[in-house]
Amino acid sequence: MELPRCVVVGHGVISDLAKVCIELKLGGTAVIVSGKTTGQSFGRLAERVLTDSGYEVHIATIERSGDEEVEEVERLCTEVEADFALGVGGGKSIDVAKLASHNLSIPFISVPTAASHDGIVSSRASVSRERRTVSIEAHPPLGVVADTEVIAEGPYRLLAAGCGDIISNYTAVRDWQLAHRLRGEAFSEYASALSLMTAQIITDSADSIKPGLEESAWKVVKALVSSGVAMSIAGSSRPASGSEHKFSHALDEIAPRPALHGEQCGVGTIMMMYLHGGDWESIKMALSTIGAPTTAHELGIKDEHIIEALMHAHEIRPERYTILGNGLTEEAAVRAAEITGVIT
Repeated sequence: MELPRCVVVGHGVISDLAKVCIELKLGGTAVIVSGKTTGQSFGRLAERVLTDSGYEVHIATIERSGDEEVEEVERLCTEVEADFALGVGGGKSIDVAKLASHNLSIPFISVPTAASHDGIVSSRASVSRERRTVSIEAHPPLGVVADTEVIAEGPYRLLAAGCGDIISNYTAVRDWQLAHRLRGEAFSEYASALSLMTAQIITDSADSIKPGLEESAWKVVKALVSSGVAMSIAGSSRPASGSEHKFSHALDEIAPRPALHGEQCGVGTIMMMYLHGGDWESIKMALSTIGAPTTAHELGIKDEHIIEALMHAHEIRPERYTILGNGLTEEAAVRAAEITGVIT
């Protein structure tokens, strides 16, 4: 079981970044991985905080999360003999830094500027390969420094997407239980309970999660951390990734302009909970209250792409058994999407 050794969440905590690195006894040379936008602001801020404490810092600026970017970061880390890497920014920066550091067997620190999905603390990294998003096993971050002031000032859409990713734990756990009963797959009561508790906290707090409210950012980040811990306990992404994630990844391949990962997972959760015979209405209500999409129209995706994704979702990670089984017929897919109001 691998867990982060230090998690710091709060107002202005990016100024404590060097302190965290010192407490973790990290060496003196660091590589910061950041995107173009965040690199000009928060990446440079992280650099100043570290250099002021005597660290030698190098910055790798990326535009996407693919194998080429991972290799580029690995080359830089090797060239400067980096002692550790940091992902400063959104999902792409964190995933690339996470995978590069894993491949080089050096520590990784997660410094998210958005709370849009649970990758900020999980042991898995997502990279793009031939228009397909591939989830790869890595190591969870040694430390997490999440500045809620920074996150709250970011686009609210990202925070709402993070809520969708957390709420998807409801159906992920149901799929896991189903695989345990039907396929004999190993199941962790502790990991599943933590995952469900995390989702429940967000649904119970839906009416208090609002734009520009730092307390909302704090609550969502804490939930994402707990979700990541559940995956570390389970030794897989099972507690937080099931049929709804398959649906989201299928949409990534099918839709010309996919929505955010967490947004798609939230909509997928509504339909997958219907297939499970559960309370999909409450999930839809919570997502709507938060301000996350609940329909194809709100996702900006055509109805036919939703149906196609439902029919092909079982082909994503086919070894992972879910309520989708061997696939839905077109009739079943249309019925699930229409009854839940995802399409009209």
